[in-house]
Amino acid sequence: MRPEEYGNREAGQVVHMGTYWAFVPTLPQRVVYDDAMVRLLSEADAALSELSGAGRHLPNPHLLIEPYMRREAVLSSKIEGTRTTVAELLMDEFSPGAAGGDPADVQEVKNYVIALQHGIELLGSLPLSLRLVREVHRVLMQGVRGSHATPGEFRKSQNWIGRAGSTIESASYVPPPVEYLMDTLGAWEKFLHRREEIPDLVQCAIMHEHFEAIHPFLDGNGRVGRLLITLFLMERKRLSQPLLYLSAFFEGRRDDYYLRLQRVRTQGDWDGWLRFFLQGVVETAREANEGAVKLLHLRESIRLDMRDRPKALPLVDQLFINPYMTIVYAAKFLSVTYPTAKGIIEALVKDGVLTQIASPRAGKMFAAQAILRTVGGDREARRGRHD
Repeated sequence: MRPEEYGNREAGQVVHMGTYWAFVPTLPQRVVYDDAMVRLLSEADAALSELSGAGRHLPNPHLLIEPYMRREAVLSSKIEGTRTTVAELLMDEFSPGAAGGDPADVQEVKNYVIALQHGIELLGSLPLSLRLVREVHRVLMQGVRGSHATPGEFRKSQNWIGRAGSTIESASYVPPPVEYLMDTLGAWEKFLHRREEIPDLVQCAIMHEHFEAIHPFLDGNGRVGRLLITLFLMERKRLSQPLLYLSAFFEGRRDDYYLRLQRVRTQGDWDGWLRFFLQGVVETAREANEGAVKLLHLRESIRLDMRDRPKALPLVDQLFINPYMTIVYAAKFLSVTYPTAKGIIEALVKDGVLTQIASPRAGKMFAAQAILRTVGGDREARRGRHD
């Protein structure tokens, strides 16, 4: 890390640690809102409110939340180098090992889903806090690569950010040394508890950037930091359901994402980061709202087609949670005989709801391709593992 690049004293201080330099970030003392920022903030607030309103009127929120939560898990993990697709995750959850691919990658993404669900549950009894953050990290890192890096505990040694093979001396960024860590985390937690002083979305953006700058864990910081965005907005009642996920926006603009975060540290460029974050909220909220509408219309269309087959309706809803299906699973899920389940599956195939696919490990399976297309699973599958 080159200390001469970190010239903005308001962003934090550079400290010399013998053989290397590190950065101790500070929270902004004030945020300047010009006319353009005010308009963008208003646009983001409106888009978020519309999405939250849509979430309140969902007939069964889980039918829409589950696919989008898994898409977020895939894309947030992908930023860190994991190569699992939405389709692979959904297939593996339905039948472990069915999708092939790297089991370690799939498990990391599964853990993200579990950690997010756990965090949402914890909000019922805990405020967004260091305690909650540690608990979410514990679940995220349990039994996966990096599990040696003390899941659920803040680091007791120095970490750094840089290209593969970089050393602490050549790293592009070195977060606060251990002796500064708890003070910076304490200030971050106090900032979380400030209410009605800063617009929620601005506070959320600052919260995320500062967490990334502190990098309090040995591994998993990026995923926890992005997961905290959803938890923050839910705690503040800005989201009625966990439907907003910014990882698709960040992953699609990965270089800009990292650049904007780094410019806060080197130049104190909060304006650039806030504009980037708010634009992400605008685009992602609108996309999520459109996707929710599409899924609801698709559900009603399929249910209308199945009106003469009432036994199939519970299975149709289950396909919106996971678009993969087998006859054995259908029989168990519907509590019917195998021949009855086979007839229902065949009817869904005939009506174009399901398509038979070949799984390398699970044998004959079926997929609801229209649902996969709507949540982006088929698109991820077509991209493959070489993005």
